[in-house]
Amino acid sequence: MLKQVSTLAAGLLIALSAWAAPTVEMTTSLGKITLELNAEKAPKTVEMFLYNAKHGFYEGTVFHRVIDGFMIQGGGFSTAMEEKKTRTPALQNEAANGLRNDRGTIAMARTQDPHSARVQFFINLKDNDFLNHKTAADPRGYGYAVFGRVTQGMDVVDKIARVPTGNAGMYENVPTTPVIIKSVTIISEK
Repeated sequence: MLKQVSTLAAGLLIALSAWAAPTVEMTTSLGKITLELNAEKAPKTVEMFLYNAKHGFYEGTVFHRVIDGFMIQGGGFSTAMEEKKTRTPALQNEAANGLRNDRGTIAMARTQDPHSARVQFFINLKDNDFLNHKTAADPRGYGYAVFGRVTQGMDVVDKIARVPTGNAGMYENVPTTPVIIKSVTIISEK
């Protein structure tokens, strides 16, 4: 009987690990943030994010736009506020996936073109309903694609949100002391 229970438990653990979401650890100059990515609801976005993480793209980038009470944005600029050359094409926006821009979620940053997201992302500091998908007919209502959530390190996210900011050239809300993304390490791909 004990052997059967043991075998059943092992099988259950294997089955559960097959359903586990991709997880990454983002190490910043202010601490670590663990993110669980939703490959089921945002498959192309998660694939692109993992590709860039795997190839070290995010290493040495900064959180370049920080607005306390709104969001922290990063992933595309160096400490000198120079935009990093991207390796990935623009994504088809996956904002209609049912995931919401709630506190602690990570979403893709983009331009006015709803299908322009590449590497930059933001972490929501509060529930930002106005960023959610409303309609594909109006680009202003298309929304910003959520592709995961913070599972550990929300205290680090909040610490980043409180750093002093100013202007850097044409950019506003830039931390006066860079908040550096040292690495994005894949803990689990499934």
